[in-house]
Amino acid sequence: MTLTLPNILTIVRLVAAPMVAVMFLYFTRPYADWFALILFVFAAVTDWFDGYLARAWKQETKLGAMLDPIADKAMVVIALMVIVGFSDVYWTPWLVLPATMILFREVFVSGLREFLGDTAGTLKVTSLAKWKTTAQMVAIAVLFSRGIFEHHLVMNSYGMDAALIAQVMSGEVEDVHGLRWFFHAMTWAGRIGLWMLWIAAGLTMISGFDYFRKSAPYLKG
Repeated sequence: MTLTLPNILTIVRLVAAPMVAVMFLYFTRPYADWFALILFVFAAVTDWFDGYLARAWKQETKLGAMLDPIADKAMVVIALMVIVGFSDVYWTPWLVLPATMILFREVFVSGLREFLGDTAGTLKVTSLAKWKTTAQMVAIAVLFSRGIFEHHLVMNSYGMDAALIAQVMSGEVEDVHGLRWFFHAMTWAGRIGLWMLWIAAGLTMISGFDYFRKSAPYLKG
């Protein structure tokens, strides 16, 4: 088996997937968030490059066709697990449902492909599926950035009591540590990331139904 550059990029992305979670075992926050974000963005970029290069250089292989969707799903599933697991009490309920929808669809479609076997070619990746993957990766990257802003906010306010923090936020006291900037950045990153995740969940469920519809003829009898 000869490894091509597109295949190597896919393998690197597959290895990077669990490393996103490992960052939170060996580094404190927000450094773990920074490393996880960098790894995730790198993986998302390689996802585009390996497919583009494979088509441009006519190096599409069975190995790449097998590993590419696995690497995509591993990145999304592990990143969502980390985000939900390390989110605060306020955000967790709003993250769990769209994350569950995404995970359910990925398992369901993988099961369909496994059951169909040789006829799984009927479930080729569609434009809608590519859009949902893009939406998932953008949402996850933004949510990782929220964790960065949140923990920089905590670090910069260390040693300040609640009353002083409230005065800084209201503008009564000079904001020498950039608390207001980090607070607004955290708030907007959370909102945008959450909206994007719900949009991604919607696209994910629609594409999952589309795959089920296409596979229905093979499930009769």
